[in-house]
Amino acid sequence: MTYSDEDVRRGLIATIATFFMFGLLPIYWKLLAAVPASEILCHRIVWSAPFIAVILTLMHNWSDVAAALKSPKTLGLLCISGSLIGLNWFTYIWSVNNDHVLDASLGYYINPLISMLLGVIFFRDKLSRLQVLAVFFAVLGVGIELVHFGRIPWLALTLAITFGLYGLMRKIIPVSSMVGLFFETIILSGPALIYFKFLASNGHFAFLSFGPKTAMLLVLAGAVTSIPLVTFGYGAQRLRLTTLGVLQYIGPTCMLLLGVFVYHEPFSFTKLITFSSIWVGVLIYTVDSVMTYRAPKPPKDHA
Repeated sequence: MTYSDEDVRRGLIATIATFFMFGLLPIYWKLLAAVPASEILCHRIVWSAPFIAVILTLMHNWSDVAAALKSPKTLGLLCISGSLIGLNWFTYIWSVNNDHVLDASLGYYINPLISMLLGVIFFRDKLSRLQVLAVFFAVLGVGIELVHFGRIPWLALTLAITFGLYGLMRKIIPVSSMVGLFFETIILSGPALIYFKFLASNGHFAFLSFGPKTAMLLVLAGAVTSIPLVTFGYGAQRLRLTTLGVLQYIGPTCMLLLGVFVYHEPFSFTKLITFSSIWVGVLIYTVDSVMTYRAPKPPKDHA
């Protein structure tokens, strides 16, 4: 489908807004710092389902839901992808509310490079020399953390790997992103509701114990999850992949700025070297993507 310049402009605005929403999400989770990350995660899952159901109704997409219900294989794959996004969400919330916003930022800077490696492993994609160089700098950044701090940056790697694997799963599951997320949240809602019952029976259910403000913030976690997905879907249809590839770094950049200047997490010289190595890798990856897009395409053979 061809879009007008006005459509592209609106898509650009929607996509920029999306990545700013993703990047500023730590502010929202920090408002719920008194609530355990596991309960926040479960509320995010449970309250996302009805919000997404409303969106599906407005988009007239229930026929796609019905089609997916007829495929046991699709539902099985959605169980796996749901588990991956659940682990990713939990790690992200835990990182933010335990003062590891910088680790979360690092994870989402690394993610595109992890996704590129997964493409090599699972789809036998071929890496260009620049892409190999980009991966080298990402590995170097992780290695610096390992040597200096004596530990692997497991939070950043967990976020990058789970989201990369999630993207891989969603690439092979034959449903739209919104329909897929609806099933994933419905599937995960069962265990989440059981966990709520357990918390309530032990008197540790924050939703009922921390007052109406906290309860409302927990309910709105569903909207906070769903709205950026709608704006991203709108923008992604109207923009080039190379444009999306560049804009996606708005999110981790916002997280980095929040971690350093708002939440005053320590940003040592070693941390700067780590991030600088990752940034070099990201820059090389972006340049390679732009060059690949602009390269002349071979003429089609009409013989």
